Amino acid sequence: MEFGIVGLGRMGGNMARRLAEKDKKIAITNRSFNVTEALARDTGHTACKSYADLVASLEKPRIIWLMLPAGEVTETALSALLPLLSAGDLIVDGANTHWQDDIPRAARCAEQGIEFADAGVSGGVWGLENGYCIMFGGSNAAAARLKPYMEALAPTPMTGWLHTGPVGSGHYVKMVHNGIEYGMMQALAEGFALMKDKPGFDLDLAAIAELWRHGSVVRSWLLDLSADFLAEDQALDDIAPFVADSGEGRWTTLASLEQGIPVPVITLALMMRFASQGKNDYAAKMLAKMRHGFGGHAVKKD
Repeated sequence: MEFGIVGLGRMGGNMARRLAEKDKKIAITNRSFNVTEALARDTGHTACKSYADLVASLEKPRIIWLMLPAGEVTETALSALLPLLSAGDLIVDGANTHWQDDIPRAARCAEQGIEFADAGVSGGVWGLENGYCIMFGGSNAAAARLKPYMEALAPTPMTGWLHTGPVGSGHYVKMVHNGIEYGMMQALAEGFALMKDKPGFDLDLAAIAELWRHGSVVRSWLLDLSADFLAEDQALDDIAPFVADSGEGRWTTLASLEQGIPVPVITLALMMRFASQGKNDYAAKMLAKMRHGFGGHAVKKD
C-alpha cells in the first residue's frame, strides 16, 4: 500500500470510497478521527490517527494526496508532512489552490527530493457515482505513478483524466474550467429568469428544461441539474438570492488581465455573484439618490 489521502470531506471521502470500489486499498486520515474510523469500516481502508501514522503505514515511495481547503490549511498540512517524508515520495495537492502557489511548493518539496503534483478535481458530490474529471500537473515520472489511481477515479480508465503539463498547469486548467462554469451557470439562470417573468405565456420552466436536455445545443449537466430541481419547485421562493464565489472566478478574471485576453462573460458572471452577495447594495442606493436629485424620482425606503 503506497497511497494515502489526507482530508475526508465531501470530495476526499468520496474519492476514498471510489478507490475502494475499484479494489485499491489506501491509508486515510482526517482531522476528526471518528470520521476516519467510520470511513475505514465502510471501505476496508487503513484508518490513521495522525500524519505520522499515515506515513508509517505506507510503503516507500509513498503518494500522499491532500484533499483539504486551499490556502492556510493545505500549507499547514504540507509543513507537517514534509519532515516525515523521504526522498522519492510524492505529494499531490488536490485542493482548489491558486496555480501560482504550486511553483514554490514544488521547489520546497524538491529540496528534500520529494515530488509534487497539483490536481484540479471536478465532479462534486456526483464523483463517487460518475467518476471525477481530474487535470493534473507535474513531471512525467509523477504522472506515471498516478496513472493507476487516475484510471480508478475517472469515469473510465481512458477518459476524464489528463496530465496537463508541468507543475501548476493542473490548477491553472481547473481555474479556467471553473471560470467557464460561472459563465454557463449565469447564462442559464438569466434565460430562465426571462421566461419566468414573461407575461401572458405562463411558461412551464420544468418542461422547457426537460425539453432542452434532448437534442438541444445547450444540453449539459448544469441543465440536467436545473431540470431536476425545477421539476420539484419552479418558484424557488424559499431560496435566498445569494451565490458564493470560491475564488476561481476571481483568479480567472485576474489571469485575463495579466495575459491581456478578454473574458467578458466570465467577468460579468463573477460581478453578478458579487451583486448577489449584497456588494452592489450601496451603489444601488447611490443611484437611487442621484436619480432623486436630478429628476425628483421617488426613493423607496427599506
